[in-house]
Amino acid sequence: MRFRHPDGTLVHLAYCTNVHPAETLDAVVAQLRDHCEPIRRRLGRDRLGIGLWLAKDAARTLENDPCALAALRAELDRRGLEVVTLNGFPYEGFGSQQVKYRVYTPDWADPERLRHTTALARILAGLLPDDIADGSISTLPLAWRTVATPARMETARTALRTLGDRLDALAELTGRSVRIGLEPEPGCVIETTADALTPLTDIAHPRIGICVDTCHLATSFEDPDTALDALARADVPIVKSQLSAALHAEHPHRPDVREALTAFDEPRFLHQTRTLTPTGRQGTDDLGEALQNGALPDSAPWRTHVHVPLHAAPAAPLTSTLPVLATALTRLVGGPHPLTRHLEVETYTWHALPAALRPRTRAQLTDGIAAELSLARDLLTDLGLKELP
Repeated sequence: MRFRHPDGTLVHLAYCTNVHPAETLDAVVAQLRDHCEPIRRRLGRDRLGIGLWLAKDAARTLENDPCALAALRAELDRRGLEVVTLNGFPYEGFGSQQVKYRVYTPDWADPERLRHTTALARILAGLLPDDIADGSISTLPLAWRTVATPARMETARTALRTLGDRLDALAELTGRSVRIGLEPEPGCVIETTADALTPLTDIAHPRIGICVDTCHLATSFEDPDTALDALARADVPIVKSQLSAALHAEHPHRPDVREALTAFDEPRFLHQTRTLTPTGRQGTDDLGEALQNGALPDSAPWRTHVHVPLHAAPAAPLTSTLPVLATALTRLVGGPHPLTRHLEVETYTWHALPAALRPRTRAQLTDGIAAELSLARDLLTDLGLKELP
């Protein structure tokens, strides 16, 4: 979906396909048919943006076979779909029964992460629509914190500098500019936007910036205005923003609240949980740990890294951090000039939600994702952006 900002800038809205498990190119093509095109039709649009997730095997096929890349581009066009952004964070196995810590490997100290991301950039340059010259890729924020030795993090920064050089060469060769955004996430070396300032200013490459995920921003209790002001002062580019909402528990000490939270404690994804105390932010790596007696202070609200549907907050006594998303979006695209041109709805947890929120059929998932995109569209038009055909 395309929007025109009042200053004339073209802003893209997509939804991320990592909600549909697909490890091979054949599976990616199937998801375009089974999910993406039906969502476009459900919205009544001639064109729909998708934030494509390409796992290792699918990416290698596209990297090594120009005919396969051309065929995928033709398939996108045929189904009324376009790609300006990729989700390069998960490497493989994102549809597995247990993902948890595996999603952080390989990290940026592993040469495979550089190789894979370089391949994604080259693929994206070949998938961009004819009238679009700029693409974006989100990636993990260096590494999970427990493996982040100084030597490994210097290796990671060196890899990103090398990537910057490769992106420059790609732009010169193809005329397409692809940028990479490190995506702060609780528990990682870069947990917050503030944590991103030093490594990104150290790398100091115009094609390497940040991806602002509004679920992660809210989980870490970051104030959107403070965070985005700091990025602007440091001249850190906001490559893209993922529009997502976290789980909020206002009174985690209450038995009914803890019981409601238990329904979101599931085995597939990691659900980092945070709270603010007088001495600062505290947290656990997973929701189950937080629910153990005394593991996390419960005198103040908790927020949990669960990407809940934007249009369907959980039932009381829980809610979502949609207001944080709305505040961030106002700053991102509601000013005189947009701070980013790429927006991506990323609710990948549909199939891991409690039964009351989980879609039971493909049609229900289509309706749910379409409803999320409709909500995002309304937020954008309320900010003065004009939806384009």
